[in-house]
Amino acid sequence: MTNRRDVIKTIVAGSALASTSTLFSSFKDLIPLDNNLKGNINHSVCRWTYGFLSLDELCQLCEQIGIKAIDLVGPSDWETLQKYGLYSSMCNGAEINLVDGFGEVKFHEQLVKNYTNMIPLVAKAGYKNLICFSGNRRGMSNEEGLINCTKGLQQIIPLAEKHGVTIVMELLNSKVNHIDYLADHTSFGVELCKMVGSDNFKLLYDIYHMQIDEGDVIRTIQTSHPYIAHYHTGGVPGRNEIDESQELFYPAIMRAIHQTGFKGYVAQEFIPKNENKRASLAEAIKICDI
Repeated sequence: MTNRRDVIKTIVAGSALASTSTLFSSFKDLIPLDNNLKGNINHSVCRWTYGFLSLDELCQLCEQIGIKAIDLVGPSDWETLQKYGLYSSMCNGAEINLVDGFGEVKFHEQLVKNYTNMIPLVAKAGYKNLICFSGNRRGMSNEEGLINCTKGLQQIIPLAEKHGVTIVMELLNSKVNHIDYLADHTSFGVELCKMVGSDNFKLLYDIYHMQIDEGDVIRTIQTSHPYIAHYHTGGVPGRNEIDESQELFYPAIMRAIHQTGFKGYVAQEFIPKNENKRASLAEAIKICDI
């Protein structure tokens, strides 16, 4: 199964070859969308899921659809986003990887160094969210993992508070895509937020991942929203389009998010499988624009 790690490697390897001169003008005929969006949801898209486009192409597509931000973009690409007036809604680049995270003390020294360097850069660029990961469990209990994560995160939170940056831990499923991942349930993340004890540490609630590991998506959003800084989408099963081919009804989920008073971003993180992949993104925005 295609995953984020593999696609990001492909994006990085191919970035030097990506041309800014594109066939984008022909995209307009392929995307049926009235981009007069309602403004109740702040829309974003994850860079890695549209890695078959150069960043310039993706920015142009976002402009056409009405998407205002792109997720999971690091400092080397912020200038390109700014050229198109797009926001970096979830910054990355400080993490080691998805499996070696704050859950293990042996990674703390490197992580603290990485985040200490990155937090000021995020703030200087005018951004707010910086992603982090718990890493894998590797035999740890939840209690041990919570204690370890807290010890590591509390070393960087004062700097995040100083610069107005929120460190955001993503919740991932440990059943299908990220076997043995530690922060695989919302309850773990909420308890960690309480232990860290700062408004500058919150959660990335990935709807796709949490549907797989726990379900009960709307009620969880309603009860846990004070601890959630960001959302990701994805069709279940398969992590493909969020249309009628999968089991979640995204308009109801978006209404639940909106009703909590959420002002952050909802980023599309599905892997398009339809022939017209650009239209799939436009359709996803239409579905979520409640």
